[in-house]
Amino acid sequence: MARKNDINFDYNSEIKKCKTIDDVLGKNGLVQRLVKDVLENILEAEMDEHLGRDKYQRQSNIDPGERNYRNGYSQKNLRSSFGDVDLDIPRDRKSEFEPQIVKKYETVCNELDKKIISLYAKGMTTSDIQAEIEDLYGITISPSMVSKITDKVIATATEWQNRMLDKIYPNSLLRCYVL
Repeated sequence: MARKNDINFDYNSEIKKCKTIDDVLGKNGLVQRLVKDVLENILEAEMDEHLGRDKYQRQSNIDPGERNYRNGYSQKNLRSSFGDVDLDIPRDRKSEFEPQIVKKYETVCNELDKKIISLYAKGMTTSDIQAEIEDLYGITISPSMVSKITDKVIATATEWQNRMLDKIYPNSLLRCYVL
């Protein structure tokens, strides 16, 4: 998939175009485009590091059978607190590239995971969490996705809740008088 060359657009001119808070924070707003731009630049840098050279630099010192090349992009939709961000993830011909900033099969940003787990810990149901996330961030997630996210930590939480308690807990009471 060919990628549009919109990296590094002029933020100063984009800021001047913003007239409302929705222009900044809304769907396809400045912040969402900034997040997309930053993440895609980091992904490009990771690919450069993986291949050991910049984008259009040749590999003359490596055996032809050992060479690896860029092979376009794949699309990924990342759900974050800034809304859905459509990312172009670079690919290599040998399919050895594994991005670190946005890992394979990751579709929900960690901060959103933490928010969902926090709401679940406060006793909200999955449908309540779904509605709250949609109100806060404008992201539509299914109750099953909420369940999958909370299932990541439910085993640890249950283990902690069912742990054996000591019979006696020592505590100290210190008083200090200043004269």
